[in-house]
Amino acid sequence: MTSPSKIAIITGGGRGIGRAAAVQLAAAGVDSIITYRENSVAADRTVHQIEELGRSAVAFRHDASDVSSFDGFVDDVRKALKDTWNRDAFDYLVNNAGSGAPSPFSDTTEEVFDAMLNVHFKGVFFLTQKLLPVISDGGRIVNISSALTRCTSPGTAAYASMKGAIEVLTRHLAAELASRRITVNTVAPGPVATDALKAYPELIKIVAAQSVFGRIGHPDDIGGAISALLSDKSGWVTAQRLEVSGGTHL
Repeated sequence: MTSPSKIAIITGGGRGIGRAAAVQLAAAGVDSIITYRENSVAADRTVHQIEELGRSAVAFRHDASDVSSFDGFVDDVRKALKDTWNRDAFDYLVNNAGSGAPSPFSDTTEEVFDAMLNVHFKGVFFLTQKLLPVISDGGRIVNISSALTRCTSPGTAAYASMKGAIEVLTRHLAAELASRRITVNTVAPGPVATDALKAYPELIKIVAAQSVFGRIGHPDDIGGAISALLSDKSGWVTAQRLEVSGGTHL
């Protein structure tokens, strides 16, 4: 087994943006622990693709909205680090896992609100907290937000509010973790052709026209930005919001 230079944890790494980030990091020599909620086949496919690039990867089932499961997940991470890499710490954390569908403000129930709160903000807050003892000094954290914290779209008030909270959290974490030389930044994608959005072909046409490039984003567009922020060359970048939206709504 090739000795890794760096190890990343990427939540929701089996598909979409998380998968693109994991594969691009592998191409840059980084190994990964990825998580998935339900689709183990997609996660296994991502692991295989990483291994084809000569890197190592492990996949765990993990519900990013279930705070009660986080202690067990951290135990799994510690065991994987020891068994796979003979390490007791990892280097990069990408808080990417998320879900949701358009929900007009007037129709958003407390149940829908709480589901988005748990996965997009509460889960990120407490998973990062639980993993702090395991991340190396000088490490990197990237939180995934959304271009919707800058611009608006019908049916996204609750979702965008959670992402706005993530951007505030990012800045505070950057200040609190600076003593450990850990950078914390936000990547804010515009519309991306993930599996969730592909279910709305007419919406894809509308949002593609809103980009100065006249197309919708691809997961690799976002994965490249994440990889760049995690690189050694970005060590002087912290508390920043990097929008990766192809010039949407300029």
